[in-house]
Amino acid sequence: MAVFKNIVPLVLASGSPRRRELLGLLGLAFSVRLAPGEAVPRPGESGPAYAARAAREKALAVREILLVEGAGQAGGAAVLAADTIVLLDGEIFGKPADYEESFAMLRRLAGRAHQVITACCLLLPEGSAATLSLTSRVTFWDAPEEALQAYARSGETLDKAGSYAIQGQGGFMVRRIEGSWSNVVGLPVSELVELMLARGLIAPDLNT
Repeated sequence: MAVFKNIVPLVLASGSPRRRELLGLLGLAFSVRLAPGEAVPRPGESGPAYAARAAREKALAVREILLVEGAGQAGGAAVLAADTIVLLDGEIFGKPADYEESFAMLRRLAGRAHQVITACCLLLPEGSAATLSLTSRVTFWDAPEEALQAYARSGETLDKAGSYAIQGQGGFMVRRIEGSWSNVVGLPVSELVELMLARGLIAPDLNT
């Protein structure tokens, strides 16, 4: 039984299986379209500013694809994009390129607290944009290097910001979370639902 239903079509501008799962658990219908390219931090750009820009660029790119395909019409759909980053002492940790970079990130995060920021950009059917950004604080215990090496070799880390998945094997490193768990996974569900309800994009499904 679904909790919510769509009022307008929803397009998710992300290939993340975690985001797809979180949206699906709400009972929402959506299609997935990927934005070409990947944003990179600009010199001097703060973590929150970078995450917000990256999410907006993804949403705009997918909206442009929909407009081209629809000959100037986006089909009345809302486009949702999100970008998640890890910050340690103000330094942005993105997705590691290989095992060595993954292990290096995990060593730096071990025994420390870091921030996880997810920014969302929701392009509304009439063309305006609604945005939100949420920060969670995650503390790792000082796991032994052998455990970090084993995790870095597991294959789970390579497409994850900060080189770990809290909902996967990487959960063994997490001692404490302050803030939203789903935000760390990649989508601040509570805040996003509140925003989509306020904008009339979804509604509670009382017919199920």
